Amino acid sequence: MVCLGNICRSPLAEGILKDKIKALHLDWEVDSAGMGSWHIGQPPDPRSIAIAAKYGIDISGQRARQFKASDLENYDLIFAMDNSNFRAIQRMVISDSQKKKVKLIMNGLDAGMNQSVPDPYWDDDGFEQVFQMLDNACEGIIEKFYEEHGQPNEQ
Repeated sequence: MVCLGNICRSPLAEGILKDKIKALHLDWEVDSAGMGSWHIGQPPDPRSIAIAAKYGIDISGQRARQFKASDLENYDLIFAMDNSNFRAIQRMVISDSQKKKVKLIMNGLDAGMNQSVPDPYWDDDGFEQVFQMLDNACEGIIEKFYEEHGQPNEQ
């Protein structure tokens, strides 16, 4: 999960997906990062922590880190929150296999629409909308996994 500073959108996406996979007993590793270095080591924005807590998800223990080229090798999928972050990650890609890993998170719901998750940093009221968008996107990630790999009782 990648956004600009790793304090608003990507920590929410990480927390939401971790909460869903825990409930489903999936053995996935989920992490988040930011393209910029401004917030390295800092907790998520208090407004992200609050909106996650409203839905029973604790992201207060997360700490911001900067996205690095090795993430393209270490993770199966890289979800960018917006087109700017998507392009920045694409500039780091060195192989076709890496390129295939990088996706806009909202394209899982509306393929090819290239919808961005808006950065709520400058809009206190935007955090609820962002949470709902990411909750839907994370649900879509899980549904797509089951479409490709079958339901747990089919395995």
